[in-house]
Amino acid sequence: MKKALITGITGQDGSYLSELLLEKGYEVYGIMRRKSVVDYGNVEHIKDKINFIYADMTDVISLINAMKISQADEVYNLAAQSFVATSWEQPLATADIDALGVTNMLEAIRTVKPDARFYQASTSEMFGLVQEIPQKETTPFYPRSPYGVAKLYGHWITKNYRESYNLYACSGILFNHESERRGKEFVTRKITDAVAKIKLGKLDCLELGNLDSKRDWGHSMDYVKAMWLMLQQDEPDDYVIATNETRTVREFVDAAFNCAGIEIEWNGSGINEFGKDKATGKTIVKVNPKFFRPAEVDILIGDPAKAENKLGWRREISFNELVERMVKNDIYLLSNGLEK
Repeated sequence: MKKALITGITGQDGSYLSELLLEKGYEVYGIMRRKSVVDYGNVEHIKDKINFIYADMTDVISLINAMKISQADEVYNLAAQSFVATSWEQPLATADIDALGVTNMLEAIRTVKPDARFYQASTSEMFGLVQEIPQKETTPFYPRSPYGVAKLYGHWITKNYRESYNLYACSGILFNHESERRGKEFVTRKITDAVAKIKLGKLDCLELGNLDSKRDWGHSMDYVKAMWLMLQQDEPDDYVIATNETRTVREFVDAAFNCAGIEIEWNGSGINEFGKDKATGKTIVKVNPKFFRPAEVDILIGDPAKAENKLGWRREISFNELVERMVKNDIYLLSNGLEK
């Protein structure tokens, strides 16, 4: 039985990855930070199948201990301060976790079990002010947030340990991936949650920032399969995981409201743009400048050709199915008093 250690196990990706590995017969260990109230997050439903270890990405001793306890064959580093907006408010904490934390985990592996295979969760935000469309593994990086900068350190230190110490260490440059388990601070879940509330008469209007931002959106369930595939190859390498499709935030809003049977009619432009319910004439979407980023990432679209050719990876859940699943789930949660 293979053993896997997952950091960030209570998050969206951690939960789907845990389910995948348990299905494949792995013994799964998960790192959790000690809190006054235990919160299993998205793995609440499978917590009895997971071996939890208290540790912290900023404390290398605790990570060494986690490696000694788990004796993991595969380590998936999904832990991060992952909300871009927060990285401007907490740039040093973001760097401690998303940059130095990766080094801590790699040092723990090198010290305890150097034959373990390591996966680093890199991000399309490293491309930032994009130098090429679509973005692929060879595209130059130009991060536009403290989050993107910290993640770029994590990406390069992973490559450096691979080349310096011959560790099996890979980075998955994952483009935006969402799901029903996405946190509400992220724009996609903010949209689908608001659509459900407007549909059920619990909210009047959704406020958003830049409606013209373009993103490459897939489903987390597909993307964790790519993580696993990367650690099953003969040689470690880095891969872009994406859909090669890009849509604006506005298009995501349109698709989400359509799933709830509401058609949006857009009026105005820039900060004065707003969306009305075509049937009632009521304004249900507004632009609020407070949600603009200090430095915007205008367009992200990834080329997954390398992952498709070398890993045999394929995206299975379409954009429309992703949005529909999220909207239906939020309507279900609100209708049944299960909202978190």
